[in-house]
Amino acid sequence: MSADSRLELRQLRYFVAVAEEKHFGRAAIRLHMTQPPLSQTIQTLEEMLGTPLFARTKRSVALTPAGLALLPEAQRILQQAGALPDLARRAASGASGLLSLSFISTADYSILPPLLQQFRARYPQVQIDLREATTDIQLEDLMQGKIDAGLLLPPLPDKAQSALDYLPLLSEPLVAAIPSGVVRGKNAIALKSIRELPLIIFPRRISPAFHDTILSCFRDAGVTPHIGQEAIQMQTIVGLVSAGMGMALVPQSVSNLQRPGVDYRPLTGKTPLIETGLAWRRDSASPVLRAFLDMVATPPAT
Repeated sequence: MSADSRLELRQLRYFVAVAEEKHFGRAAIRLHMTQPPLSQTIQTLEEMLGTPLFARTKRSVALTPAGLALLPEAQRILQQAGALPDLARRAASGASGLLSLSFISTADYSILPPLLQQFRARYPQVQIDLREATTDIQLEDLMQGKIDAGLLLPPLPDKAQSALDYLPLLSEPLVAAIPSGVVRGKNAIALKSIRELPLIIFPRRISPAFHDTILSCFRDAGVTPHIGQEAIQMQTIVGLVSAGMGMALVPQSVSNLQRPGVDYRPLTGKTPLIETGLAWRRDSASPVLRAFLDMVATPPAT
């Protein structure tokens, strides 16, 4: 094939019609054209490829070995080409493409599963790239455009507020995660009753507001906690409680994480609420992100 020759979809469509009909006349009728230009197009295609595609007689048309090899590939190319307009429309509307979504570990026990289920049902052809990450890492990735959106703990730092938008999604109280058997019954407990247990907590650098909220609970209860361990992942914190290393204050949804040796108890008195929300770049042009935001902002039908 010369450098100036370009294989056209029209030529493949004519070739497939003749190959499937096994007759130039019937193929011409199928293509709504006369037979001479059809024959000329096939001849030009054969010259471009440097080999005959059909063995012609006065009574029949049969594919040559080259034609037999070309037919399934030509059918595949035409099918893919026919799907391109719909593919473009779906991508423009956000019905296909990629959504990169980060989430804090606590979201995995609360809002993440229903959001994913709802989005997958509405947009089955969107690929979702999930990444578990702490709030500080998510903010960095959002500012650098590495992810589309993140489920994280507010507030947004001053430097991020000019570039990011935020939507609150969940507000829930803190509960105590304590080693099994430390307190009998299932009633709410006061922090003073477990003041001797070391506190297992997130490092402040990871989520300053969450860290400070936990400590404020002890301060309001007149208790000075002894910080025994720091851990980044909620699974790790609950695991340390299970091992008898201390107690932790965790969002209520974490009680869905059942571990042997761990009891979850509500706290007496006024308990602060922990908020989880969705953050994204304000200047993002991603249609998939817009589709996700529209879904999140629209309550599911009941």
